[in-house]
Amino acid sequence: MILVTGGLGFIGSHTVRALTETGQECVLLQRRSPQLPEHLADLPVHLVQADVADLDSLLAVGKQYPITGIVHLAVSVPWEARGTDMIDSMSQSVEAFLNIARAAQAWGVQRVVTASTIGVYAGVPTAGALLEDQPLPLAFTHAIPTFKKVTELLAGQLSSETNVSIVNARISGTWGPGGHLPDPFFAAPSLIQAAANRTAPDLSGLMRPAHTEDALDLLYVKDTGRALALLQLTDALSHQTYNVASGHSTSNADVLAAIRSLEPDFTFELPSTDAGPTSWQDITRLREDTGFEPRYDVSAAAADYITWLRAGHQR
Repeated sequence: MILVTGGLGFIGSHTVRALTETGQECVLLQRRSPQLPEHLADLPVHLVQADVADLDSLLAVGKQYPITGIVHLAVSVPWEARGTDMIDSMSQSVEAFLNIARAAQAWGVQRVVTASTIGVYAGVPTAGALLEDQPLPLAFTHAIPTFKKVTELLAGQLSSETNVSIVNARISGTWGPGGHLPDPFFAAPSLIQAAANRTAPDLSGLMRPAHTEDALDLLYVKDTGRALALLQLTDALSHQTYNVASGHSTSNADVLAAIRSLEPDFTFELPSTDAGPTSWQDITRLREDTGFEPRYDVSAAAADYITWLRAGHQR
């Protein structure tokens, strides 16, 4: 059985579905009273009330279920530090990460896949392909990538000194069913929502104004979940850190073109700006070690996401 923390969330629920499609059973944690959401009710999953920040409740899960692998996606660091106690938040997140390592060692789990982020590359001075072994800037930009850099270092140290391999999955800009609307970091989800509703998009939730030329390595969440499942289940991995991404850059212009191919009346335009250097995450490691290939290009992703939203889902 695979323990998935954050398994009821956006990326987590798609990871759970990808794992179960390979024949795995999954155990999901819920800090509050456990209630399985409707979109996971058809899957072989077990929902347990426990908190990764509480070691005793976490270890009790292993007494109830034979855990053979862990995908750790839950994190307590908030989207924004304002209005929160950042010291306590960071402390809880680090302790939760260490508790996962403690539990893995206690249960004899050999591999933990833990979520990192494309944000760790922020400030890399070169354009083009972002490689897992290139030096990362030490400057902080946002609470989440700061925390991920710290835990990547901890993962390396713990992997070298324990019998648990902790694999860092640097997840790219992920979008799709169940995702953040609005997403504060990129415009694609809000553009899709507007197209599905046949309205003008509300981009006020973005951290910075959107432009036509803005580009990011975007990966549809169904592909993200499948990549994480492959990293957990592949027999042998040659590396500790993997880019989980599409392997190419997608601009807002690309997203708008995909939308217009489906909705010709969607005439919304973004302002233009001088195009800066673009970058994307190289996925050679992921391809070679797991056989992963994205199944959704931007057109297929847009079509699937719009269909899902129009089926009556809220986000």
